[in-house]
Amino acid sequence: MAKTFDVVVIGGGPGGYIAAIRAAQLGLATACVDEWKTADGKPAPGGTCTNVGCIPSKALLQSSENYEHAGHAFSEHGIQVKGLSVDVAQMLKRKDRVVRQNNEGILYLFKKNKVAFYHGRGSFAGGSAGAWDIKVAGKPEETLTAKHVIVATGSSPRALPGAAFDNKLILDNDGALAIPEVPRRLGVIGAGVVGLEMGSVWRRLGAEVTILEALPAFLGAADEQVAREALKVFTQQGLAMHMGVKVGRVTAGKDVKVEYADSDGKAQALTVDKLIVSIGRVPNTDGLNAAAVGLKLDERGFVAVDGDCRTNLPNVWAVGDVVRGPMLAHKAEEEGVAAAERIAGKHGHVDFNTIPWVIYTSPEIAWVGKTEQQLKDEGVKYRAGQFPFMANGRARALGDTTGFVKFLADGKTDRILGVHIIGPMASELIAEAVVAMEFRASSEDIALICHAHPSLSEAMKEAALAVHKRTLNL
Repeated sequence: MAKTFDVVVIGGGPGGYIAAIRAAQLGLATACVDEWKTADGKPAPGGTCTNVGCIPSKALLQSSENYEHAGHAFSEHGIQVKGLSVDVAQMLKRKDRVVRQNNEGILYLFKKNKVAFYHGRGSFAGGSAGAWDIKVAGKPEETLTAKHVIVATGSSPRALPGAAFDNKLILDNDGALAIPEVPRRLGVIGAGVVGLEMGSVWRRLGAEVTILEALPAFLGAADEQVAREALKVFTQQGLAMHMGVKVGRVTAGKDVKVEYADSDGKAQALTVDKLIVSIGRVPNTDGLNAAAVGLKLDERGFVAVDGDCRTNLPNVWAVGDVVRGPMLAHKAEEEGVAAAERIAGKHGHVDFNTIPWVIYTSPEIAWVGKTEQQLKDEGVKYRAGQFPFMANGRARALGDTTGFVKFLADGKTDRILGVHIIGPMASELIAEAVVAMEFRASSEDIALICHAHPSLSEAMKEAALAVHKRTLNL
């Protein structure tokens, strides 16, 4: 006999598990179905982010940064390290422990909030408005019935044609997080977030890293000034960056050979010990059995939704990577909360204009809102203010003065239109900008707020002051 719920969420990643918890908080009988599992077959909710994305990558980024600091930065502080070595196995063990703690934390939250959890693949098994049947292909196999369904099945890495992932030589994000020893030569195809972060990890640990990017411009989604600074810094660090390339044949044997044409059209070849491919992701809609119930997918395979995450089917919703918009964990969470609240008759809120972007390299890169080139293209009159971390006392004390903060404000109203940061702790500093933009603050509002001294956040205040040419420490 089918078990009946008000809401069944298919997928336990950031969008799914957060949606389930919020629905339960609102008094709805809720279940979450997720198929991720550990090596020993135990449930591992959290999706790509927790298992092979955001969380493990940050764990390795931290480990590799500690290693690099010990080898290159500690001596400036008067700290001498002798016999420095890297234990990759221990790094991976720590990374796995961090992941497992997050898996267990989600399972605890389900129990705390009375969310029924089902381990297995969820798919539509029929039904109609008010009574959707969801099959759980687990042990045992079960059928759930729900008035509302939230699809949150996430995405998977896109492979290069003719170069399937084997996670031994040709690696996706999962394989990139589990390389057992530092490769001498590492190739990365794709200079996006995953490529830059994973390239940075293994470069710090001693690999010779070459990054191939098809687009002619580096970090095209970021502010051009930030992208130029990032390219300069990453090149100085030792990442060999090649833009505007056209990748041809990839051959894997004892090593991996990549044939490509450079930006001038000249034939080139790159031989590496491992190759990370990070050229985007595709929505996980295969196996959802969407056709059987008439769930509409767009031409790229994403679940088609309106601005409120409603699909073409009554009482069926979709959030996160499986729908349009940026593939960001925090975007998925916001959509999950909003969908749950709309189901409960409340007003869910997601503002795509204030979703922050972060790249956890060193220096970190973060931004929210419009870039300067976007404002120019749109013909918007604006003022720009900028402040370098070189002039920030806390950054000097940290020994990390790379980069700057940049504010963009409306030329007439002074309302903040965008904030762009490259430098230490950019991922944390950007939150102030997000809050300011949500409250439609002006650059003057930030300039008038007292910021603690000495702190990195003072660079935010100074950049806001710079919008009206009133910097105090430059």
